[in-house]
Amino acid sequence: MHRSFLFLLASSRPDGNTEHLARAAAEQLPDAVEQRWLDLTRLPLADYVDSRHADAPWPEQENEELLRQATLAASDIVIVSPLYWYSLSSYAKRYLDYWSKWLSTPDPDFRAKMAGRALWGVTAMAHRQEVVAQPLVLTLHHTAAYMGMRFGGVLLGNGSRPGHVRDDAQAAARAKTFFTQEPPLARFPYEEG
Repeated sequence: MHRSFLFLLASSRPDGNTEHLARAAAEQLPDAVEQRWLDLTRLPLADYVDSRHADAPWPEQENEELLRQATLAASDIVIVSPLYWYSLSSYAKRYLDYWSKWLSTPDPDFRAKMAGRALWGVTAMAHRQEVVAQPLVLTLHHTAAYMGMRFGGVLLGNGSRPGHVRDDAQAAARAKTFFTQEPPLARFPYEEG
C-alpha cells in the first residue's frame, strides 16, 4: 500500500504544542508520502450513541463520512492529542468511538480494511514523567491490537505554555526519526506469538 498519513488534530488549543511536535515529525517524511491534516475541532462529531442492538441504526452524523473515508484512505493514522487527564482529548476519543459504529455500518468490512495499517500518537503534556501518559499510550495500542493494526507508539513531548514544546530537546530528537521505523503488529499483552 502506498504510504499516506492522516494527521488528526485533537486539541482544544489551535496551533498548540502537540501540533508543533507532530509537524516537526511530519517534516521528516519523504516528499512522496502524502499527508492529510484534519482538525477534529473543526469537524465536530456528536456524542456517540451505541445503537448496534437497536431496531434502527443511528443516523449518519455531520462530518462522519468525511472522517471515515479519510481514515480508510490512509495507510497511517496519527492521533495528535494533548494529554488531558492522563488520556486522549474528548475530540480524539469521540473519533475513536465512531470506529465502533463503522465496524458494522455502513461497511461491515471496516476492521478487515484497517488491518495492517499503522496507528501512531503524538502528545504534549505538562508532566515531565512520561509514565503518566501510559493510559493514552495503552488506549492507542489496544485500539491497534483490536483492529489488527501495527502500532508506531506515541511521540511524547513536554510543554504546557504555547510554544514550550520547542524547548524539549529530547522530543525534538525523537521527532526526527519517529516515523522512520516500521511499526510492529500490535498485540495484546496476553496473546501468544
